[in-house]
Amino acid sequence: MKFLIVGLGNIGSEYDNTRHNIGFEVLDQWVKEQDVTWDIGRLASVAKFKFRGKQIVCIKPTTYMNLSGKAVKHWMNTERIQLNNLLVITDDIAIDLGKLRIRGKGSPGGHNGLKDIESQLGTDKYDRIRFGAGGDFSPGKQVDFVLGQWNEKEATEVALQKDRACKAIESWIIKGLNGAMNEYSS
Repeated sequence: MKFLIVGLGNIGSEYDNTRHNIGFEVLDQWVKEQDVTWDIGRLASVAKFKFRGKQIVCIKPTTYMNLSGKAVKHWMNTERIQLNNLLVITDDIAIDLGKLRIRGKGSPGGHNGLKDIESQLGTDKYDRIRFGAGGDFSPGKQVDFVLGQWNEKEATEVALQKDRACKAIESWIIKGLNGAMNEYSS
């Protein structure tokens, strides 16, 4: 049984520590905890390893956020991973900072990465961890907000929630969607 875990973000150092790259950050932390390194793969950085006897494939798409679905579809097909074994980690400005929301389906909610995944897969029925980024921005400033870096006060909360998100990934693999939702969804 194989699992595909996808962290959403944008490549390039100018996007490091930004709200929109939290999917990359969570996955970087979890892969490092497994003592594994990233390799360059087609359309993504890739890390493969076993966790609790299960084969794990982690990807960080190199297609930029708005074309994330292309990488997800490629790796699902290449690794022959079923839809119910896909987990996507992303930011969400509709959720308060410090909260995680785990769901098995749902609308993209204006998130271009999720829109592209839904378009490429032809469904919204895939598991996701939405990492609350808060929505404290002025009208018309959404892009600046999501591409902005965490401030010092937020960074402390983000570090704690990244730890929780890593545990939620493990719970999802071991206990499934409902187990992870019960344990880690805010």
